[in-house]
This record gives sequence, structure tokens and C-alpha cells, in this order.
Amino acid sequence: MAAKNAVVRSLPSVETLGSCSVICSDKTGTLTTNQMSVRKVVFINEAGNDLEEFQVEGTTFAPHGKVTSNGKEIPHLAGKSATVFQITEVAALCNDAQLAFDSKTGYYSNVGEPTEGALRVLTEKIGTNDEAHNQTRAGVAASDALHLMSSWYEKRSPRLATYEFSRDRKSMSVLVGDKKSQRLLVKGAPESIIDRCTHTLVGSNGKRVPLSKNLSQLLLKEVEDYGNKGLRVIALASLDDVSSNPLLKSAKSTADYSKLEQKLTLLGLVGMEDPPRPEVAASIAKCKEAGIRVIVITGDNRNTAETICRQIGVFGERENLEGKSFTGREFDQLSESEQLKAAQTASLFSRVEPTHKSKLVDLLQSNGDVVAMTGDGVNDAPALKKADIGVAMGSGTDVAKLASDMVLADDNFATIEVAIEEGRSIYNNTQQFIRYLISSNIGEVVSIFLTAAAGMPEALIPVQLLWVNLVTDGLPATALSFNPPDHDIMRRRPRKRDEPLIGGWLFFRYMVIGIYVGLATVAGYAWWFMYNSEGPQISFWQLSHFHRCSTQFPEIGCQMFSDDMAKSASTVSLSILVVIEMLNAMNALSSSESLLTLPLWENMMLVYAITLSMALHFALLYTPILQSLFSILPLNWNEWKAVLVISAPVILIDEGLKFMERQLFIQKTKVIEPRAKTE
Repeated sequence: MAAKNAVVRSLPSVETLGSCSVICSDKTGTLTTNQMSVRKVVFINEAGNDLEEFQVEGTTFAPHGKVTSNGKEIPHLAGKSATVFQITEVAALCNDAQLAFDSKTGYYSNVGEPTEGALRVLTEKIGTNDEAHNQTRAGVAASDALHLMSSWYEKRSPRLATYEFSRDRKSMSVLVGDKKSQRLLVKGAPESIIDRCTHTLVGSNGKRVPLSKNLSQLLLKEVEDYGNKGLRVIALASLDDVSSNPLLKSAKSTADYSKLEQKLTLLGLVGMEDPPRPEVAASIAKCKEAGIRVIVITGDNRNTAETICRQIGVFGERENLEGKSFTGREFDQLSESEQLKAAQTASLFSRVEPTHKSKLVDLLQSNGDVVAMTGDGVNDAPALKKADIGVAMGSGTDVAKLASDMVLADDNFATIEVAIEEGRSIYNNTQQFIRYLISSNIGEVVSIFLTAAAGMPEALIPVQLLWVNLVTDGLPATALSFNPPDHDIMRRRPRKRDEPLIGGWLFFRYMVIGIYVGLATVAGYAWWFMYNSEGPQISFWQLSHFHRCSTQFPEIGCQMFSDDMAKSASTVSLSILVVIEMLNAMNALSSSESLLTLPLWENMMLVYAITLSMALHFALLYTPILQSLFSILPLNWNEWKAVLVISAPVILIDEGLKFMERQLFIQKTKVIEPRAKTE
């Protein structure tokens, strides 16, 4: 599983993965690429009745690309618009991300929050209002131009303090300037920022006007429209001349930060794109086929989250989302019973806090679900610990990883689906391993019991049984752990949490196969004495009363039950037991899938194991020193034909049992086509 980027920290969780019925997944970075890029920059036009919008080229962290308006490129936009200059200033300074460049691969990456990385890239694309500095980019190596524009803003307005992001106020801010003049630059969720703004800039000249209700509605409608397009929207604002505010020195809590970030001036909005991972839609479709619910949990805007969920197939393109999508605030307002119903029916929770994750785990587990929960932050640790399978991101905090059962090295949702398939396969292989050994051992016990009950000589001596158990059976049993998953393993409903490893039906199968193995072993012994053309061809009554031979039928030669004739018959029984157990190992490739659809060569380790086991058996039969040690004799072709004829029906019997299992015990789901990617 580690080779597939799923690092398991708790071994029992592998078994739990096989019964997982609900996956609660973060959106950003797990369902999406986490390659944030600003695609839109918007502010209110000078007339105050519409918005001015600029398009930004590029979908990676590469710090270069065109900025256009109505299809026309506008180089160094910050030098042409005072409003854009102030927007860019916030993007550059309200930012802790750093860009990196790999000269070997030519790949640009981000160190820090992807949202801030996207704003850092935007700064480099828009430039400054210093044309001379803008021109310095020409001829500069890519590795040296990562923060060329950002550093200009940082030197112009040094950062004095940082007021970290908090989920309750949904914003973060920085104090910039010097001892004489200080400004507060703020970025955060549009609903939260706009609610705290009293003014806004209009037009390219940066004119400051009161933020009326109509202007607020105009902006919020744009936020909704961007959300419907799958864009994540960030609002940028500022507060001038805050030097005299006493909270600057005393602010220590998020409540204090919120009081400080009041009476702001809205500068504009930026729309960011974080496209879904291309493989996620197919993985979600597979999860639905497997009877696993996928619940998306995100701090993003509801419209943005719903659009992404439609794109990846969590929701249908035109599906009515009433009762299926809740914000954290809406969820808190529900009663306990309504929250339980929401947990049972909803597939999206947006604008949520880490406490909501923990609450959802409680509700889902109370409903009997086996829950996998993803998380990457310190605050996610309680929910990860509480979930049946806590899944941390490889890029997440150490606290989240320590609280988890599994770590996704690639932060990819598709890896969870692969891990669940692997978990189901491991559980099935464990069942097949046990089934093979128990049914084989039942067969040996039945053969001993039948010969004793029928009054026949011992078909197998102890040393022969030890050889079969320790050498012949061991290799195929080990190889069964390499069985491939059944083709329909991800179309079966999750098994119940309390389902026993060996249920009634499985035990019945053990007995049926075991009884046949025992009967076949005894039948081979009886055949040699009764029907083999080279044997004595005695009756069953004589065979079952061999201990009375000297008194009731001495004419047949009673020494046959202890000389080479007995050895030959015992060799036939031993060979039947070995061959039938090799065929039984082939049957154990799958509990329900036919050998016609899942052939032997799907597990080459089993092919090698059977080949080696048979080679050891041939060595036993045709090596003189081993013949005397195990009291056996080599078989001729006629005897080998009998061995194969008596052994082969175990394949047909198990195929019949597999057919019954497919018809009566396996509930399959419908095939679901993954949603095609939409623009």
C-alpha cells in the first residue's frame, strides 16, 4: 500500500478499510489539484453600477502570464490603475507564501498556503507602478525573478505586525508602514470582509466612496456568480492611518483582531481557480459503485463547493441540492434529530469549522457507518482520532499525522479509493487463506475418520500427513496472500462492522470441500484394492474386514494389507490428497469468481507455489531413499489417471458453490459512469 502512496500507520486499519461505508473528504488539495491560480480581478467601476473585470492567464505557480481586459493585454496593470495597485499591494504584503523553481524540471512550486501562493503569482504578473522597476525583469533568470515585484512592495511598506487568520472571523491582516504612518491590509472571505467595510474604491483612479447596500449586493452577486463557475473568491481591503488605534499593541485574541478590522475600505475581489484532480471523478464513481458515500467538507464558499462537487460527480449536473448541501452555520441551527438526518443524506458541508468534522463523525458512527475522515491541520486531530479511519495528508501537520491511521503521501482522494480496494482485497485473501487450510485439514480428518469407521486399513500414515501439512500445503497457502482483487470487488457493498471472519455460509463451504477431500482420499485407497487392474480386486466387504482376513478369507493373501500392495494404495491416496489440495488452492483464488473469469495465471506466485509443491511430491515418489522413508512406491500412468479423475471434481463442486454465493450472498451495485470534465 505504501507503493500506492497510502502509508498505513495502524495495521488494524487495513481491515477496517474494507468495511468503510462513508468517506468524509476535504476539498482543497484532496479533491482538487491544490494548484491555486488567480483567474479574475474585479472592482466596482467609476459609475458605481457595474464591475470592471480583468482576466489573468496561467493555471500554475509560474510567475508570468498575461493580464487582459476584453481580450486586450494590459502589461504592468498596477501602473495603469491606482485601484489595481492597491489590490496588488494587499496581495503582496498580506502574504507569507514563497515561490520556488526547480531548474532541472523547470517546475514552479509554492511553499506555504496555496491561496497566498496564487496571490504571490498575481503580484508578479501585475507588476508595480514603478515602470523602471517593471523593466528590470527583462533578462533576469527565472530563479531570480520569483519575487521581483513582491520585494518592491515589501521594501516600500515594511510589515510591522501580523494578525493571523482565524476561522471565526474568516480573515487575516498585516500592519504595514513606519512609526509615523501605518495601514492595515486585510484579506478574507467576501461575506465577512464586505460586512466590515464602510467604503469602497470605484474606478481605476482609486476614488473612495461609501459602500452602499446596492454596491454590496452587486459585489455579493459577483461572488455568487464566480462561485457557480467553481472559483474561490477572496476579498481585499485596507484601513488607512491606524497609528492611533490602541488595539494595535493590546490585540491578542481573534476577537481583538476582529475589532481592529472594522470600518474597512473594500479594494476589490480576486477569483481563484483550483481545478479538480482529473482522476477524482472516476474514483468517486467507483466509491458509489462500492456502496460508499462520499461527503465533501470544506471551508470554501457554498456555491464554489457545489460547483466543484457537480464537476467531480458528487452531485448530478442538475440535481436538486435541498437537504444535501449545508453550511456550517445552517448545520448548527438544526436540532439533534435534524443533524442526524443531514448526516445521513447530505454530501456537502461548506464553511465549516474543525468541530463540525468531529460532530459529523459522532453522528455517522451512531448510524452504524464506518467512517474515514481526512484532515491536515492541528484542529483536525480530534476528528481524525475519533474516526474509524483517520486519513492525514502527507503535506499536513505532524499533529494530524500522529492522530491518523493512514497518511496519503500524494494528498490525493484517488489514493483513498485505491486503499479501500486494497483493504477489501487483503480481507478477502485472509478468508481464502483460512478457507484453504481449514478445508484441507478437514479433509485429512475426514479421511482418518472414514477409514476407522469403515474398518479399513489406514490410508495415510502419520509421516505422510506431516509432509502434506508442513511442506505441500505451506507453499500454496503463502501464495494465496498475493491473490489479485476480484474484478467486482468495488461493486460490492461494504461488509458490516460486526461481520465475523468466518460466517455460516463460509463454514458450510469448508465442510463441503473438506468432506469431499476426505472421501476422495479414502476412495483412491479403496479403488486400488477393488478396481485397479494391477491390484488384488477384492470386495469392499473384504477390505473393510481386513483384520479378520486370516480367519474368514485367508485365500486372498492377508499380507497384501502390509506389503507393497498397501504401499501402492497409500501412495494413490497421498497423491490424491496432494493433487486435490493443489486444485483447492486454485479454487481459493477467489471466494466467488469463477476460474474462467479469474484464471490461475492472475496470481503467478500461486503458479510457482503449485509447481514447486508438485515437484517436491514427484521427488518424493521417484527418489528411492524418500520412498522407503515415507513408505510409498512410484505410480504408473494408470494410477495417475485415477488420481486425476478422483481429484478433478473438487473444481466443479467449488464452481457450483461460487455460483450459489454470487446469486445468494453478494449484493452488487450499479455501474456508475464518471462525470466528464466540464469547462
